[in-house]
Amino acid sequence: MSAYRTGDPLDRRRFLTAAALRGATVIGTGALTTGALSAGALGTGVIGATALGAVDADAAFAAPIRPLDPAVAESAFAEGRITAINQDVLEVAGSYGDHSRVRVTNATSVWKARATTAADIETGDGLYARGLPLPDGTLAADAVWVNIVNLHATIRGIEKTRLHLAHGQHEIVGNLMAQTTSASYGDASPTADLSRLTIGQSAQVLGAWRPSDGSVDLVRVAVAPGAGRRR
Repeated sequence: MSAYRTGDPLDRRRFLTAAALRGATVIGTGALTTGALSAGALGTGVIGATALGAVDADAAFAAPIRPLDPAVAESAFAEGRITAINQDVLEVAGSYGDHSRVRVTNATSVWKARATTAADIETGDGLYARGLPLPDGTLAADAVWVNIVNLHATIRGIEKTRLHLAHGQHEIVGNLMAQTTSASYGDASPTADLSRLTIGQSAQVLGAWRPSDGSVDLVRVAVAPGAGRRR
């Protein structure tokens, strides 16, 4: 299993970024339905999500916290590509040839460009999960981030519904989503006003990769202090 403890070294941005750049092959089309999450498969070994840390998108990149309650075990993590879904267990092929089994329950928080449910998880998706290891070797997930990416990029083109981004040698299409995509200018709070984004700006991009076409649904585009000022 590829779950690891909070003390292990971890470059999260590196392997989460890689998901958006490694291609768009979809392994399958199966989805985890709410009906598959039967009562007999739920609630085993899962504690409240807030005991292990936050569950928003930024929490995927934050340093893990150590539980204040000594009775609460330290969180573990798993990552990779979902190859199969067996009822409430996700089979995950890790980035380094390893394998994880991640158990999703009715207590699991799921993020996929927005807060959602396990019904939106599909085979072929990339996964980053936090939770507690169970005696059977599975990871009981309290939070799952699906297809999440965090890129440093340069804005190369701006259209009504998308941005064209350059990340190293890679060209990435960023999908602008009504009611979801926001921009952050310097230290200011995120805003729905994207009008101050300009070609040539360096930006940190938080979003969700689309395995079907390799594009990224943009959640937040943050540009450096001083950028985006109207002259």
